[in-house]
Amino acid sequence: MSALLVLSGCSENDRPLEPPVRYEGNIFGTFYQVTIMDPLTQGQSRELEEGFLAELESVDHAMSTYRDDSELIAFNEAPLDEWQPLSNELIEVLAISQSVAEASQGAFDITVGDLVNLWSFGPGARPEQIPSDEALAEQLAQVGFDAIETDTQNMQARRTRDVFVDLSGVAKGHATDRVAAYLDQQNINHYLVNLGGDLIARGLRDENEQTPWRIGIEVPEDGEQRAQHILPLESMSVATSGDYRNYFDVDGERFSHTIDPRTGRPVTHQLASVSVFHPSNAWADAWATALLVVGEEDAMQMALDNNLKILMLIHDGDAWRSVASPEFVNYFGETLIGELGIEQLPAPATTTVPPVAGE
Repeated sequence: MSALLVLSGCSENDRPLEPPVRYEGNIFGTFYQVTIMDPLTQGQSRELEEGFLAELESVDHAMSTYRDDSELIAFNEAPLDEWQPLSNELIEVLAISQSVAEASQGAFDITVGDLVNLWSFGPGARPEQIPSDEALAEQLAQVGFDAIETDTQNMQARRTRDVFVDLSGVAKGHATDRVAAYLDQQNINHYLVNLGGDLIARGLRDENEQTPWRIGIEVPEDGEQRAQHILPLESMSVATSGDYRNYFDVDGERFSHTIDPRTGRPVTHQLASVSVFHPSNAWADAWATALLVVGEEDAMQMALDNNLKILMLIHDGDAWRSVASPEFVNYFGETLIGELGIEQLPAPATTTVPPVAGE
């Protein structure tokens, strides 16, 4: 009997699977979807799933603010001004966060958590009244990315003020990168990773037909999920930030859930969503958040200054405008941009092009 079981088990593990092989589940309060087009056996498929789930668990243990045993919670509870040894990945994400914070002049800020809480944002939580100017000023005095110091050479960091570090604006992107890196290490050539809307693609959707992966940029309309644009994605990642479904009303005035860390108040501009295309999803995630905060005009300038591939959806009366940066146009080509009806940002005045942040 045991010999039959062994033979049966070997046969099942060796059974070839018909592509695509899809994995789905929940993590970080959102969903994950991994689609692989490479030929796999049942046994290989199980090993891959165990492997990338271990990567996600590792990120959760390092960066979650919802579990008491996370490395980030320990860092937030450590004494002020004392250097804390941290894992490679936590140091890496802190360094990315601080770099985008500096480049965006504080529009991206991992210390904004207490300020957001002041507005009582969260599931089922709505403020009974708008915070007073005094309360906002008091909280703003504490908030600021300069309260975090990182020493990447010695793998340590410290807080110099009593701020609460929240990596929700970048950790999901980092986790997407981690899953992709694991699949690369396993010699998987054709896949699409989707972690709560953060996407990264490798290879092709159909190698025989040379068909690329295609992703949808969602139209920013309440109560509707519809792709405004369909774009090919190959060896690239994309992260989108939008607040068109996240707001509340008080006395007829609408307040966005997107808080500007520099003012302590919800943003009031017409920029509805920003999609950033970047080799690293962590960088894309952080930049998408920063650009959504600053609004259309400043986002345009930051895209030029930092050589970013971005697509913005902007509220224009009862319609929506789609506006792309020069690097986005260069990547996808003017023909496709024209077919999709996407406007182009003006070309930069200088001929000196800075390197892409994070590359």
